Amino acid sequence: MSEKPNADRRRFLATAAIGVAAPFVLGSAAAAQSDKASPSTVPAIAPGTNASFAAIKQIDAGVLNVGYAEAGPADGSVVILLHGWPYDIHSYVDVAPALAKAGYRVIVPHLRGYGTTRFQSGETMRNGEPAALAADIVALMDALGIKQATLAGYDWGARTANIIAALWPERVKAMVSVSGYLISSQAAGKMPLPPVAELQWWYQFYFATERGREGYAKNTHDFAKLIWKLASPKWHFDDATYDRSAASLQNPDHVDVAIHNYRWRLGLVEGEAKYAELEQKLAALPVISVPTITMEGDANGAPHPEPAAYAKMFSGKYEHRTITGGIGHNLPQEAPQAFAQAVLDIAAG
Repeated sequence: MSEKPNADRRRFLATAAIGVAAPFVLGSAAAAQSDKASPSTVPAIAPGTNASFAAIKQIDAGVLNVGYAEAGPADGSVVILLHGWPYDIHSYVDVAPALAKAGYRVIVPHLRGYGTTRFQSGETMRNGEPAALAADIVALMDALGIKQATLAGYDWGARTANIIAALWPERVKAMVSVSGYLISSQAAGKMPLPPVAELQWWYQFYFATERGREGYAKNTHDFAKLIWKLASPKWHFDDATYDRSAASLQNPDHVDVAIHNYRWRLGLVEGEAKYAELEQKLAALPVISVPTITMEGDANGAPHPEPAAYAKMFSGKYEHRTITGGIGHNLPQEAPQAFAQAVLDIAAG
């Protein structure tokens, strides 16, 4: 690999790690879209209006038996909502009903290592590499007979949506991605960042040690709660809200998957050979062509890129929205109305 691509990727990652989102719309496509009336308006939603989903379904899909919530008409256009770490499907407990009411079929899956999702075989590697998580969602779409869907997510969920949109664009009608473009590679993960940026990734380095793995396994509940507080410093969630999601982290594979994910990013562990070709494509940082709205909370305490750093990575219809009011990393749960509105706007075409 030449020095120039490495340098370009290095600058992109450094900017992404230390940037602060700015409240403006990027690109001519975004400006044109902002002049149009929304196809429908999401009624006001008070965060925490809903406490749970009606039921959790299970289906065999690829290497997993996936647990997922479903809402809305069976013949509706499909929206798949993808959660992050260390959260779960309750990030969308207020978003899903709003989209269902608008006529969409909403699928909210537990990612591998969360909730009721289980590996079908004890022999399967508890792999957390990004391509594996993306392949899981494609397999879930196949199992549910879904040819195409609008994907929306944050954190691991946004990265998963990005990867599917880049590698399988025919499966993605449109996308909402919190914190924008999150595709990276092991080579990029090995490159040092400025000290301030490195400090934000303290838990990634903790997880690189066996002490960190044992500490996370022993203190999963309290560790994840700390992450919630740091990532959303102005979100005053109560214990009941946290505990509903924390229960999903008791999945028997959660620690293995989470630790592998962060160690893989640093190039400390290998993935699976069957994903090597996909990871090679992702390492080139492919441009995403599907219609996209990117979002950012104005009080996101987690590492996140500046919108200007990733605007060029979206070549189709594109808009960026910064959500004000002290909104942190778990944007769909903290600002469900704004997130649902973005999904409706981009899914309507």
